[in-house]
Amino acid sequence: MTEVGTDAEGIPGKRSLRPLGGVLAAMAVSLTGTRISAVALPWFVLVTTGSATRTGLVAFCEMAPYVVVKAFTGPLVDRAGPRVMSWTTDLASAAAAAAIPLLHALHLLSFPLLLSLVAVIGAARGPGDLAKEVMVPEAAERGGVPLERATGLTGTIERLASTVGPMAGGSLVALVGPLTGLIVNACCFALGSVITALALPRGTGRATEEAPPRTEDEQPGYWRRFGEGFAFLRGEPLLLAVIVMVAVTNFLDAAFTTVLMPVWVRETGNGPTAIGLMGSVMGAAAVGGSLIAAVAAHRLPRRVVFFTGFLLAGAPRFLVLACHAPLGVILAVFAVSGFGSGFLNPVLGAVLLERVPRRILGRVNALGDSLAWAGIPLGGLVAGAVVAATGLGPVLLACGAAYFLTTNLAGLRPEWREMDRPGGRGTLERHTGHPGHPEDDAAQPGARATS
Repeated sequence: MTEVGTDAEGIPGKRSLRPLGGVLAAMAVSLTGTRISAVALPWFVLVTTGSATRTGLVAFCEMAPYVVVKAFTGPLVDRAGPRVMSWTTDLASAAAAAAIPLLHALHLLSFPLLLSLVAVIGAARGPGDLAKEVMVPEAAERGGVPLERATGLTGTIERLASTVGPMAGGSLVALVGPLTGLIVNACCFALGSVITALALPRGTGRATEEAPPRTEDEQPGYWRRFGEGFAFLRGEPLLLAVIVMVAVTNFLDAAFTTVLMPVWVRETGNGPTAIGLMGSVMGAAAVGGSLIAAVAAHRLPRRVVFFTGFLLAGAPRFLVLACHAPLGVILAVFAVSGFGSGFLNPVLGAVLLERVPRRILGRVNALGDSLAWAGIPLGGLVAGAVVAATGLGPVLLACGAAYFLTTNLAGLRPEWREMDRPGGRGTLERHTGHPGHPEDDAAQPGARATS
């Protein structure tokens, strides 16, 4: 460790990589479990019910609570502290995930009960994921790590989970059945809770301090905290463009992952191992993209990197499946798509963390993510219904075209020039110790993409 000064937020005056390592480790195990479940759960529903519509309904019942609860828990994360919120919600997710195979073994798992347990997992995951994201900038500051590098590392963790998780999930489903994947998912959530509660140094992830009220009667309540985050987001043209574009692409990604890819695998006879293989190839390539972003993103023009990443990550995956290409060609396309996707969240994360005032980071991040993820619960639900009505091929072509048009047309708007502009209210607050004001440079929170 090396001595450094204590900042305006009271972060201890020694540099240490332990906080960042702890946050990344907690992210890694919980995200890996989630990716395993993303293979095991849809396959379990598909093979036991034979219904693409029911498969989409399960995805809806997980992601709808995820988005809604995450949107409204931002003020609670800021007030209670992200560390406490992270380990408690991970523990709740672990209990709900473990209940599914247990009840199935006891022949007590009805479809409505399955939907209820999946909804509990989603509702707990939302604030848990948010809490880990909120701890990243503090952990980066404690270790003296640039924000682009820290967000690049979190992106690398996400992509590693997207590599290991589908591979493990596909192998577990093929060898011992899908419910084993849910058991592993529960264990991963439990381990993430332990890491957050025990491994992070004392003082990491504390509740944020509000700006001093003018009078004793003006202590901010929940709705005032929520309103501050909403007002911050509403006044940002770039943010609105980001949210709309990412919401559409996340909707299409959810349709692809939860319904279109499992149905394609079943119709082609490749089996669940192919799902894991495609996801792992894409994830491995994305790790490379994220590592490059971690090392060099702060030197690259963000806007060019961002839209090039989306061009590679989006439409090609849908179109190659629609063309009935050989598996080797499909894997090559998924590798290119994964490499492009590795640059997306580091760019968005850096924009968020450098510009949003720390005291409202939880509520702003929660609202931004939830709005951008609003289409995810509907992705699998709509895709399941449309595939049942029209067949897989037309849906893949339509989704690929929609992805291409969305990402390219959005880039024509002038707001995107602000992405390369540093500074904003969050930077002002970190440099002066005080919140910025509306007349200061625009502050752009990010919204995470799921591709």
